[in-house]
Amino acid sequence: MTAGAYPAARTVVPRIESHFARHLEAARQHGVAPLASSPDPEAIEAIIDAAFWASLRREEGYVPKISFAFLPPEQSERPLRFEQPLALTPDALARVAPAVERPGIHLGVWRGPDGLCVWGTTRSIPAYCFVLEVAAPGLLVVKHHRSGEAGKFANIAVLEGDDIKVVDEQASSLPDCPALLRSMLGFDSPASWIDSVNVLVQLAVSMRGHGRGGLLLVVPSHTEAWRESIVRPIPYALLQPFSELRELGRQPPDERRYRSWQEALGRAVESIAGLTAVDGATVLTDQHDLLAFGAKIARREGWPQVEKVIVTEPIEGRPAAVFDPGQLGGTRHLSAAQFVHDQRDAVALVASQDGRFTVFAWSPCDQMVHAHRVEALLL
Repeated sequence: MTAGAYPAARTVVPRIESHFARHLEAARQHGVAPLASSPDPEAIEAIIDAAFWASLRREEGYVPKISFAFLPPEQSERPLRFEQPLALTPDALARVAPAVERPGIHLGVWRGPDGLCVWGTTRSIPAYCFVLEVAAPGLLVVKHHRSGEAGKFANIAVLEGDDIKVVDEQASSLPDCPALLRSMLGFDSPASWIDSVNVLVQLAVSMRGHGRGGLLLVVPSHTEAWRESIVRPIPYALLQPFSELRELGRQPPDERRYRSWQEALGRAVESIAGLTAVDGATVLTDQHDLLAFGAKIARREGWPQVEKVIVTEPIEGRPAAVFDPGQLGGTRHLSAAQFVHDQRDAVALVASQDGRFTVFAWSPCDQMVHAHRVEALLL
């Protein structure tokens, strides 16, 4: 294969184009502004194609990590514009990659006199802007911006070599879909993200990011029943709940727009996610109070061992399947499944060292533990 011949680019274009056309029209009808321009098929294919081949290059030994945004400079606030636009070629992209690998910086791509080109960089993009991120060699993620605020993205498709995963927008409407999964899918009204912050989504991203694997138990704040599934004493139980996340979450929406609040939230999320790297489970209430970490899970007295788990992935064409919990992974997965089986009003988040991420929740409809594979939503 040579540059310009990445088959997955052309294959996925119709579904991506349809997604943006549908959501941009819905956003217009709801008065969302400012809105991005709709990406055309040729632009989608060309950007994916160039990004794929650039991801396989090395610049001074480093793997390029690039984020592209399809918009003209006029749709960006305070754009950094090049005197001479760059050609949308793998060589040019690999060379500029070290300058734009920090989070939140996008290469702006738009049409020039000679076709698509990179006009500069931007940190600001409008709602529903087409974004393509190079996550690793041969691993690309198509996203759109949720709203005018930074950091609010919804994944649309993941391309890894010839494997194409298109996120199933209807997954959030399935019975028993956890609120956490609905937030990760991110196809709700942008207002739901402007007015609230889903801390668990950020914790999931951070847990996956530290690469050591981890287990987070989210338990009801109104009961201590979860302790019946934990070995005592807990090695790292807290003297009193650590409430920084809860207190930040109670700040008024206007306060949350300030950078100081966003930075404080980021630090709190990182500190708690870091605890999940310790062997055992980290325990957090549904009000975001931290209770303990390093906790060992045990089967609740009088309850049977979990035997089967239903597994789904919010990807088009991936049907549900039933597995023995031991087939899902190692001790963390088995312990999480048992905990949710015994504590049916709790949720367990499991990050694997290989990047997989699973949300375990009890399914009243199926009367068994439901394992939601969500790593495609966290890239």
